[in-house]
Order: sequence, then structure tokens, then C-alpha cells
Amino acid sequence: MKFFSALLTALALAGSAGRAQAAFINGQNYVAIADWAHANGFDGYTLEHGDKIVLTNRTSRLFFDVNSHDAEINGVHVRLSYSVANVKGVPLIAQRDVDTALRPLVFTQKPSAKKITTICIDPGHGGKDPGNRVGTFFVRNEKTYTLALSLELRQQLRKAGFNVILTREKDTYPELAVRPDLANRKGADLFVSLHFNSFTRDPKSVQGLETYCITPVGAASSNAQGEGSNHSASAANRVENKSLLLAYQVQKSLVKNLGAEDRSVRRARFEVLRSAEMPAILIEGGYMTHPVEGKKIFDAKYRQQMAASIVKGILAYQKLTAPPPPKTKPADTNKVASAKGGK
Repeated sequence: MKFFSALLTALALAGSAGRAQAAFINGQNYVAIADWAHANGFDGYTLEHGDKIVLTNRTSRLFFDVNSHDAEINGVHVRLSYSVANVKGVPLIAQRDVDTALRPLVFTQKPSAKKITTICIDPGHGGKDPGNRVGTFFVRNEKTYTLALSLELRQQLRKAGFNVILTREKDTYPELAVRPDLANRKGADLFVSLHFNSFTRDPKSVQGLETYCITPVGAASSNAQGEGSNHSASAANRVENKSLLLAYQVQKSLVKNLGAEDRSVRRARFEVLRSAEMPAILIEGGYMTHPVEGKKIFDAKYRQQMAASIVKGILAYQKLTAPPPPKTKPADTNKVASAKGGK
């Protein structure tokens, strides 16, 4: 274990030429993690010869791997847009990740302008698009289970007091652009797209949950397909901090309540996310191809548990972003007094 106080002392002794407290790497501005920690009230230490960095304060614990995109924020895995670097023995983090990952999740966000009342659920695929397919003699299509989960989620959200819109209620295929457009036209406050994953090369080797939100402007997406690979802004970037917080709270709830593997909060420019004008996420609710997780996905009771976990995540997000209560005007005591005197 190596404390940052010792690290900063070493930097000071090295002189300004060797401090490397900031750097420009592959077109990105990087800052020393130790400096950021000190400026924001975190204590820190390194593990495994400096390859792992831990930051703590009274409310948060952050964990970084050097030369990796993987981070952990209060127990939830979050994939950074850029790898944590090491320059002359000094761990550095991209300023863009500080602004678009750390700050929105570690510090309190500005409250939402209005209360969450309407949620749009998007059952992935449908109709001509079966999505992932598992099985030889009895084929299971992803579209079947995204719709089943969506109907269950709708029921539970309604019980929680929300109005719910579905982009499809049966085996049809709304075009991808139509789905967020429906949410926009109906004035939805949140957009949640539901999917399931697959990995056919070695089915037993991959399982777990992922939750996606829009990629920050200028950053690379973390989805393997690279959909929407251009780095320009979209409508979704206007509320990207809220989308990240929603993805984080839902991922946290899913992992905690289902006991599933945490494959992290990730970023992607999926078409169903890009034009959403409200906080929007896409959930990959596990791997249909995994021999154990797949059986769970096909089980209605497990999908009920998954829907309940999503609802808990949404409620946690709602609590963190709820608009402040309206201010009430104090009673006019003079009018009250004169009214009493006139009786």
C-alpha cells in the first residue's frame, strides 16, 4: 500500500520537469489522480506496485486500474471513456472522464425540472428482427423475452404510480428511430430500452448485466459494434449526466438484487438512445447463451425479479433528482388579525 502523500512528496522532489501532474495523451488532457483527489477531499493509496488506485472520502470509494478503462464507483463498475495512464510513475485520468463520469456520479447533480410521471419502455427487436437466437430444435428469440420483461415492468411501474408507454405491445417491429421519437412526442420523462445479450463462441465464459447510456461528445463508445461511431453531439447529450446517473442506479440495483455479475455501466451511441430528449438507457439483462443465466432469463419469476430491480433503480434515481418542493408563501398575519377583528 502506497499513500498519495508520499507520492506527492516524490513529485515535488523531482522538480517541475518530472512532475507530470498533467499531460496531453492521444489528443486528451490528463490530470494527476492525486491532484484531483486532494482538490476534492479524497484520501488515496495505491496497491499492487501502483497499478491499482483507491480514493476514499466520507461518502465515496473510487477504484481505478492503471492502463484500463475499468473503474469502480461505490461498488458499481463503470467503464471510462479513456484508460487511466501512468506517466513517470504518476497515475493520470482523462479530464473528460473527470467531467463526464466522476463528477455526475460522485457529486450531487442539479435537480430535475419536473417530477417523473411518464416512462417509455422499449422492448428490443420484434417482428422481422428476432434479435439474438438460442437453441437448435426449440429456438428462443430475444424479441420474445424483451417483450415479456417489458410487460412485467409496465405492470410494476404502474403499481409504483407511473404512467407507462410501450414502443410495442406485440410482435411488431417499430423502426429504431421511431422508438425514441415516440417517447419525445408523448412527453416521457425517462426512456428504458430492454435487451438480452449472447456470446456464441464460448457460451459458458460470459455472463452478467450491462447498462448503457449515451457516449459523451468526442469520446469513443464502449460497445463492440461501434454503432454511431462518429463523435459528434446528439440530442441525448443535452441530458447525458442524468442518463449516466439513471444507468448507474439501475445497474446498481440489478446487480445487488439479482446477484448477477456486474459487467459495468457503459457508453454507446445506439440509435434508440441518440435522439432521446430525456434521460435514456439501454439494459442488456444478461446472456441468453450462458447455460445458467440463460435459463434464468427464460423463467418468468426471474423476469419479475429483474423488473422489480429496475423499478428500484428508477426510484433511487427519482429520489436523487427530484425537483425541490414548491415554496409556500407565509400567511399574512395582518390580514388574519383584521379579519378576526371584523367579526
